[in-house]
Amino acid sequence: MENKLIVSLSPHVHGSDSVEKNMYGVCIALLPALIASFCFFGLGAVTVMLTSVLACVFFEWAITKFILKRDKLTILDGSAILTGLLLGFNLPSNLPIWIIILGALFAIGVGKMTFGGLGQNIFNPALAGRVFLLISFPVQMTSWTDNVLDHVDGYSGATPLALMQKAILEKDPSVLNNLPSSLDMFLGQTEGSMGEVSALLLLLGCAFMLWKKIITWHIPVSIILTVFVFAGLLHLLDPVYAAPLQVIFSGGLILGACYMATDYVTSPMSHKGQLIYGVAIGLLTVVIRNWGAYPEGMSFAIIIMNAFTPLINTYCKPKRFGEVVRKEAAK
Repeated sequence: MENKLIVSLSPHVHGSDSVEKNMYGVCIALLPALIASFCFFGLGAVTVMLTSVLACVFFEWAITKFILKRDKLTILDGSAILTGLLLGFNLPSNLPIWIIILGALFAIGVGKMTFGGLGQNIFNPALAGRVFLLISFPVQMTSWTDNVLDHVDGYSGATPLALMQKAILEKDPSVLNNLPSSLDMFLGQTEGSMGEVSALLLLLGCAFMLWKKIITWHIPVSIILTVFVFAGLLHLLDPVYAAPLQVIFSGGLILGACYMATDYVTSPMSHKGQLIYGVAIGLLTVVIRNWGAYPEGMSFAIIIMNAFTPLINTYCKPKRFGEVVRKEAAK
């Protein structure tokens, strides 16, 4: 009896990782913060999140089937669901449904499928959708609910980030006395988008992703540490700038550092590149928050550094196997 020799292309040894496993792993990590947002914001949060997720999944299915005309559908790989979740976390719980749908269309249609789909997009799709909505609908995107039982009526501006920027513009450190304590912001007792509900639960999800090796520590730690050092230096030089812990726990910094900046496609591949990328995001975030037109700088900082990722990958390209030996032989 003859044994057949099967010749196939590499890789010959397969790991246990897959797109689906990692995407759904991030979704699981977001569950504690998601449940907390429902508790803090009530029915409004449920409406926004369901609309965002369903719209992202629908647009990916429609674009794949009717525009790109591909037979293989990708709506079950978890990427569209994760995009919808992250987009929803970046939105106020009282945002009108039609605006959420527009954001989902931009996130999937422009931020992802225009470049060819998963693995080929230059910018994080959820952040692309968020920035599009922030520029197009600044009033609606900066109006927050103050009543967990009533998600229709909202008020504008009284977020920690707005107070921080007001203190800088007015050069009045006493404005910062109106800020919630670092502990309140850490636990989620503050106004803002659903992704600002609880730094504690977001960090708990980040720990889960690190444990499951879905992400590495390099990007989150470099971002948070850079913000802490830069914001701390500014606070020491002039008390008009908020304390570093208040800066870290305010806005979407933890959400961005742990869940959006770590996106596989739009972040550098090497550990050295990830550290450079994280430090740059941290610096840009503090600069935009303190001296930019918008109080929140995390989204813009990540989008900017997404554009620099190919350059960072080129600079931090690992040496090919045998390259050093070949150069020594040439000498």
